[in-house]
Amino acid sequence: MRLRLHHTTYIARRIARDIMTCDFIEIRREKSAIEAEIERILDEDIEKEHALDEKVHEILDAQEEEIEYLNADRRQLFWMTKKRLANDFGVILNNEDRFSDIAHKILDYLWEEDFIHYVCSDNQVKNVIFASIDDFMKGFERADSEVLAKLRNYKRRLIPGTEEYDLIYHRLYEEELIKRGLI
Repeated sequence: MRLRLHHTTYIARRIARDIMTCDFIEIRREKSAIEAEIERILDEDIEKEHALDEKVHEILDAQEEEIEYLNADRRQLFWMTKKRLANDFGVILNNEDRFSDIAHKILDYLWEEDFIHYVCSDNQVKNVIFASIDDFMKGFERADSEVLAKLRNYKRRLIPGTEEYDLIYHRLYEEELIKRGLI
């Protein structure tokens, strides 16, 4: 499952909650400040991937005639090109490695800027952050499916993409995440 911008608020809340409940981590700033910095780090990582996707689309669009002539699979070409350019953009494509890298960035920032203090190993704290991201992403798909099913059976018809739909979706989504213990 890919990280998306609309996940970052929820993941940041989850990570902050898990950090604050750890016995071996001393919190030195407000929860909201910690959440904001975690969300910023997550957003930066996602933006790097968006920039990579944009570049891959540009490359493939420039070769559109040749792709059609050879009857090549555009999705497969997209993925192959993305894999080749990922290092240039600093994007890690393997989810486990990516979540670990993000956890390190969050840990480094929170420690260096004195948001948290701990006397245990870095790995122990990084594992708390990694587990928060991983657990959220695993539970996200189930929660999202449940919310979409609720929206299909909603008493009045909602049109996807409208402001009302988005408000109701986010409210139901947040309720589902809370119910599942993801935030």
